[in-house]
Amino acid sequence: MTIPPRPYALLSVGELLADFIGHHVTNSLLDAQDFRRYQGGSPANMATNMARLGNKAALVSCVGNDNIGKYLIRQVEESGVDTQFITSDPLEPTSIVLVSRTAGTPDFVAYRHADCQLTPDQLPDSLLAQAQLFHTTCFALSRQPAQNTIVDAAKRAKAAGCQVTIDTNYAPSIWPDRQQAWRVLTDYCSAGALVKISEDDAERLYGEVQTPERILSDFHQMGASVICLTLGPNGSIVSYQEGEKQTHVPGKKIDVVDVTGAGDAYWAGFLTAYLDGHAPESCAQAGAALAKMKLTRQGPLPDKVDRKLLYH
Repeated sequence: MTIPPRPYALLSVGELLADFIGHHVTNSLLDAQDFRRYQGGSPANMATNMARLGNKAALVSCVGNDNIGKYLIRQVEESGVDTQFITSDPLEPTSIVLVSRTAGTPDFVAYRHADCQLTPDQLPDSLLAQAQLFHTTCFALSRQPAQNTIVDAAKRAKAAGCQVTIDTNYAPSIWPDRQQAWRVLTDYCSAGALVKISEDDAERLYGEVQTPERILSDFHQMGASVICLTLGPNGSIVSYQEGEKQTHVPGKKIDVVDVTGAGDAYWAGFLTAYLDGHAPESCAQAGAALAKMKLTRQGPLPDKVDRKLLYH
């Protein structure tokens, strides 16, 4: 008897917000004069990227009962993501982030409101049992009540046979209590998480530069089953089987047009390959292929992406 596939390839949990991104390239927000509105939030972007690759994805999120919230839901829905689990908070406005358009890591300021208001009733066991992957981010875990809601749901998701994943996109400006961040991440990773962390994320999380060996060792000890440490232009290191197996996928020289959303594109490529049954090294190569597509074009990925492009 074969087990029928679960209805959702990905259940993405966390922030759906409006990014107001500088229209012109500047050094920081100090010099940014005009902005354009985009649908943002890493979990929302992950869901839309997965949908673009032909995966059935649902977003569990919270926006305000306002027109920015309505705009965001419409944008996500148009990309093919199931939006029925997005709620509108009657009291808190939709969260927004101002972002500079820069060649390196963008300068940003977040105005947090409705995105943190996730409650357990949005993540019943019946929903978790319908998903292959349960995904979230550090941003989503940084505030209550979303923090307790998501960590508890991750453990229930694992019990329901769902693979837990996280983008460890830590930023001290979003989550000033670094010790608390470590505790929460340890709690989350204990569910056998697939972890994506960049060199920049790790430096912010540790408060100083660390060796890849230390980062990978620490996250395996926390319970992570597969860790993908992205190294910018130098590619990535994938560590699995409790760190006994590691592989370095070298980077390729490309002409970068727009870095915004490259991490979400990478992880969508990685997870799609994971769902397709590929080995961790092939997953990392698939992630790099989708990240390259994102880095070399202005704005989001195309509405539809042939997943065969991940495997060339």
